[in-house]
Amino acid sequence: MAENTFRTDGTIDSFENAHQERDYEITFTAPEFTSVCPMTGQPDYGTITLTYIPDERCIELRSFKFYLQGFRNRGIFYEDVVNQVLTDVVEAVAPRVATVTGEFNTRGGISAKVSADYESLEWMADAEG
Repeated sequence: MAENTFRTDGTIDSFENAHQERDYEITFTAPEFTSVCPMTGQPDYGTITLTYIPDERCIELRSFKFYLQGFRNRGIFYEDVVNQVLTDVVEAVAPRVATVTGEFNTRGGISAKVSADYESLEWMADAEG
């Protein structure tokens, strides 16, 4: 077995997509996501789901797990969590399409679901064309 060269420092790592000739979806679901409410300092819990169509690179799953753990003690709003994850995924692997959804547990009688989408310009042009 080859030596592990993937990072565990909270950086989203990647590997070459061996099937670039086709569109296929990859879905990661993290049902134990935690962060901190920036207003109260109380813990927030939820499920983060990332669905994407890779282009040249795929996300290495373990690095994504460590990346999400980086939010554990961070004061951040739900909307910012979802948009930050999407921004970081796009910067890390430049997918053809990506959607991040955060389904956050009920607090004070209200639950929240936040989604953000990304489509590369090349993918949109191919889809229209």
